[in-house]
Amino acid sequence: MLKSLSIRNFALIESVDVEFQSGLNIITGETGAGKSILIDALSIVLGERASADDVRQGSEKAVVEGVFWVKDNRQVSFLVAQHGMDLGDDVILRREVSAKGQSRCFVNDSPVQLSLLKDFGDALVDLHGQHDHQSLLRKETHLDLLDDYGRLDGLVQEYRRAYEDLIELEGKLKDLRGREARLKQARDLYDFQIREIDDVGPFQGEEESLEGELRILENAEKLFDATARLHQMLYEGEQAVHDQLVAARNQLEDLSEIDPAFAQVRDECASAAVIVDEITKFIQSYNSKVEFNPERLEFIRERLGRMSLLKKKYGGSLDTVLQHRETIGREFAMANNFDAEVRTLAEKVETHRSDASVAAQRLSTKRRELTSKIAKGVAGEMSKLGIPNGRFEVALEMIHYEEGKGRTRLQAGREHFGAGPKGMDDVEFLLSTNAGEELKPLVKVASGGEVSRVMLALKTVLAKSERLPLLVFDEIDVGISGRIAQSVGKSLRSLAQYHQIIAITHLPQIAGLADVHMAVVKFERKGRTTTTLRLLDLEERVREVAKLLSGTEITQAGLDGARELMGLEQ
Repeated sequence: MLKSLSIRNFALIESVDVEFQSGLNIITGETGAGKSILIDALSIVLGERASADDVRQGSEKAVVEGVFWVKDNRQVSFLVAQHGMDLGDDVILRREVSAKGQSRCFVNDSPVQLSLLKDFGDALVDLHGQHDHQSLLRKETHLDLLDDYGRLDGLVQEYRRAYEDLIELEGKLKDLRGREARLKQARDLYDFQIREIDDVGPFQGEEESLEGELRILENAEKLFDATARLHQMLYEGEQAVHDQLVAARNQLEDLSEIDPAFAQVRDECASAAVIVDEITKFIQSYNSKVEFNPERLEFIRERLGRMSLLKKKYGGSLDTVLQHRETIGREFAMANNFDAEVRTLAEKVETHRSDASVAAQRLSTKRRELTSKIAKGVAGEMSKLGIPNGRFEVALEMIHYEEGKGRTRLQAGREHFGAGPKGMDDVEFLLSTNAGEELKPLVKVASGGEVSRVMLALKTVLAKSERLPLLVFDEIDVGISGRIAQSVGKSLRSLAQYHQIIAITHLPQIAGLADVHMAVVKFERKGRTTTTLRLLDLEERVREVAKLLSGTEITQAGLDGARELMGLEQ
């Protein structure tokens, strides 16, 4: 829903800030007042082409900003997630056009490319008039509109899951087959490397353990001599530390009997003697276990050397050697069992292809059931809206599979069909607006006013669809009046229960049904022509509708007629 539109220095508009509401928003104004300028301003913020001519004379730039309420809009959520943006309840689109014709685009105050701004516009607004934001004219939207009408979300999601599983498995199979030649070429190399690594047979943590043992064996003599000297120093020598501490303890014992103040240091000295005794026991035990083993020393040096060679060849560390061994082990096993691997995966692919084919056929059948119902409903609505000889058809064809066309292969009966993320159906809306004319694609048939009425007819049939909640009609009243105008107004009012609608009109039958009514006013100020937009209160709405009924001079009959059209008591 469009919450507000802010326009600065655009064409004849100097400054306009307008807030829209849900329901039917009607804009009226005298011919030439600039009603279409508002739609032009909205269209450029939706990503349409802009030029220096759009900038008000004497201004440096034109700025148009729209604030849209987007809660639960799936298309907008997808765009926001795809481009790493933050999504709140509102999205702000802004377009700045300089007097030199340069354009800048923003989404939530972040600069974006024009193409992305247009993507947001396509997801937010259906604009009917001489503009490109008309989903009805974009064939790629027709399938989504059909699915929305039939409430086929469940079937669509079921198919999409099956399709995505199939695509993933097909990718794996293609990758596996692409690896076949490489694997077979590499098999001999892998065999050699596996045997080379396994011949050494390193294991996790072995290198660190061997290096520690090597340090001890290489320094065995030093360790033996040093521990022997320490034992002599602490326990066996003439001035052994242990003996000295025992003598000192005895002296302190004598002193403590004279003065208790020596009792604490006596105890500490005794503890020191015990500690030295424990150290001596450890050193004596270690000294007795020192091993002189030149065979073990040589074995460790040789083994570490072989590990070093493996590290140089396979990645610089024992961890990378072991990882490489694991990887080539898998590859070698696959090379030896390649045909079985391919056969197993191919069987999985065909199982999933069958599942996706069933889901696609179920979806296609439901879609086909909907086509005549939509066609009949739209034709009936078109007749009410002044296209009595209009024929509408939903052309649905299953796409025949062709190799290399970017679609996966599904099967229905004995035939093969090409499938994409939305199924294997090609859908296009066809129209004929005059008796005797053949049905043609919508974009090639309808004029601006007819497109608006055809879209109104289609949207009336699709009524509760949540896709594109904002509809803008610029030329819906072209070439109609009287009873048809009243029917158009009623259809707009009915459709406004499910969509926000902004409609520009000069017909009182439509304007009288507005939930919100605004008037475009053109005036001169300081020698410059300016266009602005004013929200009308109830009495002003009555006078505006009366003006549309009776012309510039408002009569009592016009006022009474306006009140009747608006459903007000006389």
